[in-house]
Amino acid sequence: MFSLQPAAAGCGRESRLEQRRSSPKGGRTAAAVGTLWLLLAAHLPGSVCPQPESTPPPPAVCPPACECSKGARTVKCVNANLTEVPRELPLYVRSLFITGNSIASLPAGAFPKALRELSALNLSGNGVTSVESEAFAQLPALRLLDLSRNNISYFSPDAFGASSPLTELVLSNSHYNASVVSQVGQALAGGALGNLTHLDLARNQLLYLPEDAFGALPALLHLDLRDNSLLALRAGVFRHLPRLRSLDLSDNALRRLRDGTLRDLHPPQLALNLANNSWLCDCQLNDLLDWLRGNGSALAGRDELLCWDPESLRGRRLVDLPDSLLVCSEPDDLSGLQTSYVFLGIVLALIGVIFLLVLYLNRKGIKKWMHNIRDACRDHMEGYHYRYEITADPRLTHVSSTSDV
Repeated sequence: MFSLQPAAAGCGRESRLEQRRSSPKGGRTAAAVGTLWLLLAAHLPGSVCPQPESTPPPPAVCPPACECSKGARTVKCVNANLTEVPRELPLYVRSLFITGNSIASLPAGAFPKALRELSALNLSGNGVTSVESEAFAQLPALRLLDLSRNNISYFSPDAFGASSPLTELVLSNSHYNASVVSQVGQALAGGALGNLTHLDLARNQLLYLPEDAFGALPALLHLDLRDNSLLALRAGVFRHLPRLRSLDLSDNALRRLRDGTLRDLHPPQLALNLANNSWLCDCQLNDLLDWLRGNGSALAGRDELLCWDPESLRGRRLVDLPDSLLVCSEPDDLSGLQTSYVFLGIVLALIGVIFLLVLYLNRKGIKKWMHNIRDACRDHMEGYHYRYEITADPRLTHVSSTSDV
């Protein structure tokens, strides 16, 4: 029986045979011997030459201030006093929690490594003030992003790049002030978030919704706008959301909703919450009342829709109001305001005419008064000129500088 050792030895001699082939002496002999070894090794059992073992990948690095679990594919950096996103993160991470730190900015390349497995990112409560362009460009599998409880004063329209797989975005209680909503609106309308299904903008002191802010979100199912300061909604603000299934507008400052806005809301497939708003119960409430009578049975918090103004109807439920109580004490259009401006213009014109008339009637006295002022100024300037000549001329030094002019 043949031994396996010669075959293994043959594998080890191949390099030496190669060296011999390269030398001019014994080239033919080396070639013949090499061929013989190869033929012999091919017929020996178990004669396959062992391949060198591949180098194992380096162990995943866990940041010192974080807790990593490879089994759960989770990294947690909670209350770790971080001032930036850790530069070295395990490539296996799917859920990343970086919360309760002091990360003021998310610049371009905030995630230097392409974390291709990362699907859920929580950055809440870090004091973030700015989100720069391409901040999340290195996260090709990101589905959930939580930026709540921050202090964002700048939000780049290109923060998500040209395209993002994001499906859920949480921005509740994250704006520095109400002006940031225009920047967020540009980011939403940029077209990069076409897969977004959940959007949370609650508790941000929003006074208005930017025009076409939701125009590039065709897949949106759930929109949370509760606990803001919305005074009114533009007509057609929800017209680009055909798949919307829940809309929360509770705890705002809405006074009335027009038919142009209500036309895009379709209960019962849409769960709508309009509770705790400052409804103005006058003759302009008819659009909302007609809509409630046709769709109110499926409305969440239907019995919490109460009048706020006028004071005589405060606390009355909208669904119980008879049309006879809906009286307009103020014109809803601008006709009254225009009349006031016209009247003010007439009054100012009369005052101007009277002023000019007084000047005309007293033109002689005014002319004499102007001449007197001119003469007084001339005398005063001549006195200063005389004093200057006395001071400058050495021949007049004997004249007292205190003498009257």
